[in-house]
Formats: sequence, structure tokens, C-alpha cells
Amino acid sequence: MRITRRLFTAALAGAMTLTTVPLLAGWSPAEAQEKVLRIGYQKYGTLVLLKGKGTLEEKLSPLGWSVEWTEFPGGPQLLEALNVGAIDFGSTGEAPPIFAQAAGAPLVYVAHEPPAPRGEAILVPKGSPIQSVADLKGKTVVLNKGSNVHYLLVKALEEAGVAYGDVTVSFLPPADGRAAFEQGSADAWAIWDPFQAAAEVATEARTLRNGEGIVSNHQFYLGAKPFVDANGEAVDALIAAIGEVDEWTKANPAEAAAELAPSVGIPADVLTIALERQSYGVKPLDDAVVAEQQRIADTFHALGLIPAPISIAEAVRGAGS
Repeated sequence: MRITRRLFTAALAGAMTLTTVPLLAGWSPAEAQEKVLRIGYQKYGTLVLLKGKGTLEEKLSPLGWSVEWTEFPGGPQLLEALNVGAIDFGSTGEAPPIFAQAAGAPLVYVAHEPPAPRGEAILVPKGSPIQSVADLKGKTVVLNKGSNVHYLLVKALEEAGVAYGDVTVSFLPPADGRAAFEQGSADAWAIWDPFQAAAEVATEARTLRNGEGIVSNHQFYLGAKPFVDANGEAVDALIAAIGEVDEWTKANPAEAAAELAPSVGIPADVLTIALERQSYGVKPLDDAVVAEQQRIADTFHALGLIPAPISIAEAVRGAGS
């Protein structure tokens, strides 16, 4: 077939139409690439259930997102990964984001769960002579540095009239903390569920003081600020998926425990105890929660645990926008 000028012009016009239509619709080559939401999670909680169910992937796939999950032993380690850009989102208790913000991490509070003060405690061995928090004076307490239970210990000592400096605090992650506790290297262990429930069942550890009446033990969902600011639709879909898992877990704690048991390595009956002490109902932070978190930050600064004052309100999603 002979290519005439007329045929060539028509073919060129058709090709230009095919390549420009997507551009006119707002498409770009970068948008054609799949986006990845990187989530950090711990062995226990709503995020690990969300991972197992796969419902987040179903919500995000139509928006062009995939999900990568990374496990961490505790909140401080998770937020260090967020600080260095290794993850975009995760969940911790009250204390870790305070230490992370004080260290300059670009984090933002996205949402929280209601208080669960029974979900953390200061434990002592079954036969320990220690009968009250006041008896901890001169004793060694092991805990995960910068975790929720760090603040629990501070407030419990304050309530008992014991100075923080009158207790030796040894910093160990949960697995090492339990080993020290069981071997007698520590007089008490400040720990959270499900490790708390596991120790209670396996060793008959006695609760010296839980959080009731002195701390709230909120769980916070946190993101890297640049990511949250740039990807509001994906973040909203993630919070909606968390809310759905929350409602299911609240109504089905035994079934949720059975799903968690293989990944956590803790028997389902023990996890059921922990899940029944947890709270459910994810929602944005209100002024009261921000003020409570600010009190924790101010307490840590007064004790010299963080180097300078911080503003929680400035790190809440939407602040300054």
C-alpha cells in the first residue's frame, strides 16, 4: 500500500489524539505507577487484625495503592522507623510519640482509641513481698523505654509518694523484660497487653497497679506528616478500615483472639483476656485528648526525660492547615 501525504497526516492526527486524551483527563506517567502505603504494626492490636483480614488492600486497590506491612517489637522502635522514612503509618501508645516528637520526628496524630487503663500494669512475682507501689522504693523495675508503661510508672510512683529517682528503672523490650522478671533480675515489670495477660496466666504474676484512675492508656494512630498531608484519601480509607475491624473485634473477642493467636504466639484464651480489656471506637483527637497528651509531655520534660517542651496540638492532623 502506498503511503500518501493524506494518509500519513490522518495517521499522525490519530496517534496524537490517543496520546493526549489521557493527559487531558489529568493522567500522568507517575500516576500510572502503583503507590505503596507502608504500615508498621506490633504483634497485638487492631492493625495486626487488619493485616490478617486483608480488607485494607480491598479498599485501597481501586485507589491505586498496595500495602506493605512491617512488624516492630514496640512503639519506640516503630516510630524510629517512621522518623527515618521507612514507614508511613503505625499505631503506638501515649508515650512513644512524645519521645519521637521531642527527637524531631515529622509525625502527626491521625486518630485514637478510647481509654483502656486495665490494659497495662506494674506486675510483681506471685510470691513477692512487695505489696504496694510504695514498696518499690529502692527496687528495680524493668520496662520498655519510652513506652506507655513508662508514664504508668511515673504516675503510680507519684500517687504513692515515691520519687522517680528512688526507683532503679531498667530498660528492656518485652521479651527480655519478661526473662528478667522471671529470673528475679527485676523486682517488678511494667508491661502492657497481651504480654501482661500472658504473664498473669503463665506465672501467676500479681498486679501491683494498673492504669485505672491514674492513666488513660490511649492508643494512637500516627503518620508521617508529609505522607498524611499528601495522601488524605488513602489515610481516610485506612481509618475507615480500622473502624470496621474495631467493631468486629468488640463484638467477637474470642474469634479475634483465635485469629491473632498464630501470629502473636500467645494462646487464644490469654488473648481473649487482653482483648476484653482493650477499648474500641477509632476517632479523631478532640481537645480533651490533646490536653491529656500534653500533660504527659510536660511531665516527661519536668523529669528531664525529654530535652525541651513540645506542643502536641501542633502535631495533630490538620493543625495549621
